[in-house]
This record gives sequence, structure tokens and C-alpha cells, in this order.
Amino acid sequence: MAVLIDAITVKRRTLFELDNTPYSCLEAEVSTPTARGGQTLVRLKMRNLLTSAVFEKTFKAGDKFKEPDLQRVPASYLYSDGEGSHFMDQETFETLTLTEDMVGTALDFLIGGTIIELHKFNGNPIGLELPQFVELAVSYSEPGVRGDTSSGSVTKLATLETGMEIRVPLFIKEGEKIKVSTENRSFSGRA
Repeated sequence: MAVLIDAITVKRRTLFELDNTPYSCLEAEVSTPTARGGQTLVRLKMRNLLTSAVFEKTFKAGDKFKEPDLQRVPASYLYSDGEGSHFMDQETFETLTLTEDMVGTALDFLIGGTIIELHKFNGNPIGLELPQFVELAVSYSEPGVRGDTSSGSVTKLATLETGMEIRVPLFIKEGEKIKVSTENRSFSGRA
């Protein structure tokens, strides 16, 4: 029998199934009424893992969700073409293809060989989860000029090997590998 999850126990990043669709919790807020006999409510901001749609919904604390038949398998990024993005399952060595909608903006962080977590729902690939940080090389950046700190900003624009542009400190040079946060698309340090 499937494991049931109480709405009151759902926290950020919890995966659950509602109406035969897998969801990921982005935010959870519990509101406890002050009046006697009032029901505790749980407001969830959740992402549909099949469509990537994000919405908020309120549930009673006692509502139950099924645990989704969701597998996370390590996969390495191979390449992208007109059919989609291709990944190799690191356990079965099977090539899996995700559509452009399933990949979203993740291509900004992917170079050949990058290991990610591939999500499968009922055995079919539905999306991916990037690591918290990725290492990418700087393919172009303006040279930092002394005295550029007058505006209070000590960063410059840099283009990474995937084509994504981010702000980096002045001391970062072309060809250097840096750590980039996949959550907020920002510079996190030298690699």
C-alpha cells in the first residue's frame, strides 16, 4: 500500500501526489486558528512536476497525500538537438530524452558530462534537478579596470561557456572556472 503523507507534515522540497499528478512543495505555511474548534490549515505553494505550473492551494491539516511513484536517478548530460535534450542514465546506461519544456532554463548550467538528478514518474522521465552549484568556465569577460569601484559595484559582466551571462568580481579572468549557484543564477566563488 502506498505511503500517505499528512498535509501538516509537508515542508519545502517535499514530493507528494495529488489527483495522480506529482508535486513538489516550494513553500508551506501553517495557520492555526485561535478560536476553539477552528481547523488548522496548511497553505502550500507547489509546483506541478509534469507541467512546471506553480500555484498555491490550502488544505486541512488532516488531508492526506500519496507518496508519488517518483524515482530520482543520476544521469549525465550528453547533448541537445531538435528532439530535445539527451541524458544517459548512470545506472542502466539508457539514453533518455527530455523535451524543451521539461528542461526549462537548466541548459544555462549544462555542459557535456554534467551529472544531474533525473526525475521519473511511473517509469517515464518528467524533469530534472540540478545540483546546488555547477562549475563553469568564463568564456568572455571585460578586463577589470582599477577605479571601477566608484559606483559601489565591484562586479563586471561575464559570459560563461554555456552562453549565460552573470555578474562576477573584477578579479575573475577569461578561461577561469567559477562556481555558479543554480538557485539564484549568481557567482558563488572560484572553482
